[in-house]
Amino acid sequence: MRLIKQLLVALVIVSLLEGWWSCDGCLENERNALLQLRASFNHPQRISLFSWGLHTDDCCKWKNIHCSSTTGRVSKLSIRGDYSAVEWCFNASLFLSFQEMTSLSLRNNHIIDCVENEGLSGLENLEFLDLSSNNFSDSIIPFLRIFPSLKSLNLADNRLESGIQGLSGLENLEFLDLSFNNFNKSIIPLLNIKIIRNLSSLFLDDNNGDGRSSIQLELLGAYPFLKTLSLIDNSFKGGIFAQGLPNFKNLEHLDLRLSTLHNNFLKDIEKMPSLKILLLSACQLNGTIPAAKGLCELKHLQKLDMSYNDLSGTLPLCLVNLTSLQLLDLSSNHFIGNISLSPLGTLTSMHTLHLSRNLFQIPISLLPFFNLSKLKRLDCYENEIYADIDVPTLTPKFQLRTLALSGQGDGGVFPKFFYYQHKLEYVDMSNIKMKGEFPHWLIRNNTKLYTLHLPNCSLSGPLQLPIHSHLYFSDLDISDNYFNGSIPTEIGVCFLGLNSLDLSGNGLTGGIPSSFGKMSQLTELDLSNNHLSGIIPQELIVGCSSLYELILSNNSLHGQIFPKQANCKELIRLLLDGNQFTGSIPYSIINCTRLEVLDVSDNHLFGVIPSWIRNITSLYILDLSVNNFFGNLPSSFVPPMINEVYLSKNWLQGPLTNAFYGCSELTILDLSHNYFTKRIPEWIGNFSELTYLLLAYNNLEGEIPIQLCNLIQLNLVDLSNNNLSGPVPPCISLRSYSDYGIGSQPLEVTTKNALRYFQGRILRLMLGLDLSCNNLTGEIPVEIGNLDKILLLNLSHNKLTGLIPQSFSNLKQIESLDLSYNNLNGKIPQLTQLYFLAVFSVAHNNLSGRTPEMVAQFATFENSSYEGNPFLCGPPLSKSCFSSSIMPRFSEEDKKYHKKDGGFVDIDAFHVSFLISYAIVLLTIAAVLYINPYWRRAWFYMIELSLTNLYYFLVDNIPFVFRCY
Repeated sequence: MRLIKQLLVALVIVSLLEGWWSCDGCLENERNALLQLRASFNHPQRISLFSWGLHTDDCCKWKNIHCSSTTGRVSKLSIRGDYSAVEWCFNASLFLSFQEMTSLSLRNNHIIDCVENEGLSGLENLEFLDLSSNNFSDSIIPFLRIFPSLKSLNLADNRLESGIQGLSGLENLEFLDLSFNNFNKSIIPLLNIKIIRNLSSLFLDDNNGDGRSSIQLELLGAYPFLKTLSLIDNSFKGGIFAQGLPNFKNLEHLDLRLSTLHNNFLKDIEKMPSLKILLLSACQLNGTIPAAKGLCELKHLQKLDMSYNDLSGTLPLCLVNLTSLQLLDLSSNHFIGNISLSPLGTLTSMHTLHLSRNLFQIPISLLPFFNLSKLKRLDCYENEIYADIDVPTLTPKFQLRTLALSGQGDGGVFPKFFYYQHKLEYVDMSNIKMKGEFPHWLIRNNTKLYTLHLPNCSLSGPLQLPIHSHLYFSDLDISDNYFNGSIPTEIGVCFLGLNSLDLSGNGLTGGIPSSFGKMSQLTELDLSNNHLSGIIPQELIVGCSSLYELILSNNSLHGQIFPKQANCKELIRLLLDGNQFTGSIPYSIINCTRLEVLDVSDNHLFGVIPSWIRNITSLYILDLSVNNFFGNLPSSFVPPMINEVYLSKNWLQGPLTNAFYGCSELTILDLSHNYFTKRIPEWIGNFSELTYLLLAYNNLEGEIPIQLCNLIQLNLVDLSNNNLSGPVPPCISLRSYSDYGIGSQPLEVTTKNALRYFQGRILRLMLGLDLSCNNLTGEIPVEIGNLDKILLLNLSHNKLTGLIPQSFSNLKQIESLDLSYNNLNGKIPQLTQLYFLAVFSVAHNNLSGRTPEMVAQFATFENSSYEGNPFLCGPPLSKSCFSSSIMPRFSEEDKKYHKKDGGFVDIDAFHVSFLISYAIVLLTIAAVLYINPYWRRAWFYMIELSLTNLYYFLVDNIPFVFRCY
């Protein structure tokens, strides 16, 4: 009773009721029963969802109620709850009045197991029961025996765990859906196979449970009438069909997508000779398709999907046996071979063919498919496309609807088979090199064509349009070609229904036609990277009321960036960078209430930055860089949820004060190359998401705020070329990889002694710290050496003292290290293990000792990396460590350091040189005395005189007690 109570309360608490009626009225007792259902509904959270409309006497006109046309009694009832509902129990006895009901749907009502069978015993004619998307457990199964006429049972998306029991009374069951449960035991043996013999459709999708369940599909062979079996996304122990395929002689539809199959599956599949639909997408299949038997024996197969596997090799010739095949999907594998030599051209029943993302060689003429008269959809993108050497003058038998041929290769001239196509709707031939002009005739011949993509195809010549307008045509992309001349003035009239137009990356000249304003449905317009001149026509901004993306970057447009009458409420992205616009930022932009990206960089705009920008609350990228803006930044001039701000290379000045206070979502802040003064505000530590901070080339002063250490998302910090003083904060940290601030705009970074621009994912990998050209003092913090993923470190042109930390040997990923023009002393630590180091400089310090050994990357560094250190010796310097005669002065710290490593002089070399010098002096004296007799007599006389004087000195000075008499 409790289970049925739930069923009826869920019936009453519906949110959406579906159905129709075909009689003049329904019986009084059924109307009263429905009224009782409504009366029993008393939960305040559901009152607003009750929509039966019981105010009328005609109950058969109520939604979701279908009455029998002969008896007028309710035959179908559908009750669907809302997704936010709580669990319910309800009184099922109210179903007693619906004796002729054949269909009952209680989907998504959050019913739990508190239902008893009392009350539903009268529903003996029920054939369709949908209890999916509730919270039933195994205890619901015994109550289903009271429906002897049941043909269709849907228990998907519940909490069933142990399989199906108690279904012995459902002898007429044909359809059973047990998908999206959590079986942890073998479910098939618990089905009463001998009694449920009429089952024709079984769905067991997404029942992988805890990964230990065993489905034992070989027992399914006992269902003689089974025609449809779906096992999508299962991970049963041992894999699907681990014990071999059951004998499914009558199975017609087998869906195994996202399940694991063994390698012999494609051979054993011949045990299912009646298969018409076989879906094997993402089943971890590998190897080649068997060249005989197996798959090739399925002569009744109409639909075959083997996409997203690891299959390889060429297509076997035995596929010619699949004469009934209508749809074939081989995409996202590793198949090879020339399509001209494959059996695909003989499958004349084919209407849909997917070959994308493989290694096929496909002729751009599509000659191998000319005999496929039923072919309508051909998908071959991301393969190798080549030009035919000699194409016979044949007419293809197909009339394609969809063609995706984008890939790589040289396609020669524009394919001639297009002249015979008149039913095309979608064409994509991106990135194929072809000769010829824009095929305007293709649009004219195919009146239902809605998409044409020909980007990066090397097409050239003027841009010609069809004579007549095409209302269905909605998407045109011919970017990155070599079209020249002006944009046709009638383009807006010709393509009235256009939604997206991309003409970027060509050589188009002249102005922007005012007829663009007639494209009222235009949402995306990209004319960037051309040679367009003139102003932005007012008709474009006013007429294109649906426009949400306007990209005019890198042209020669001038005048105001936006007309005063602009009212583009739908505009989301406005990119006008790289032009010659003048004037100030017009106030009309404030009407773009949905604007998210505003990029007017690299123009000639001037004036102060307006404070009303904060009112564009949806703005998350603002780029005003490389202009002539001046004055102080207004207080809190950007909306608080902004992500990226670029103001570099302007004439902005004054303190930062509260310009960005409260911007907690800021990820990129680029204020470099301006004239900002005073200190870096301490509130910068509140930017918890800040990833890139660029304040270089300003007049900032004071110490680097310690609050910078609170920013744990930092990737790049550039504070170079300011007047900052004090120590280097030891707590600055850089993330090895950040999910924030991918960077939609390029950032200028000085690395490897050169200015480079980084953008997008490359920028995300750039980890660096640049504090160069300031007045920083003190020692280099040892903690800097813990930034083991850093690529760029520049501390040059400061007043840093002390030693180079030994911890720098941990910077294994570093590519550029510059410590030049400081007051560093001591030896250079062992850095020869930094194999990625491309730029290294310690020039103009007070370093001493040997230069690092000339190995690995250090073998590439020249004298300039070490110059200006008078006490450094060794290659590549010309000064040898064996001839140094000037000893450096050491601090107390240096003395401790040199005490450990032996000091500045190499002791071994000193001993050797001293002994050699001593021997040379003795030999020189002996040689001179031997050659010159006069000097020899004088030498011995001097020796005798010295000994005599020594004798009398000792006699006169030795104490009396020690004298001998």
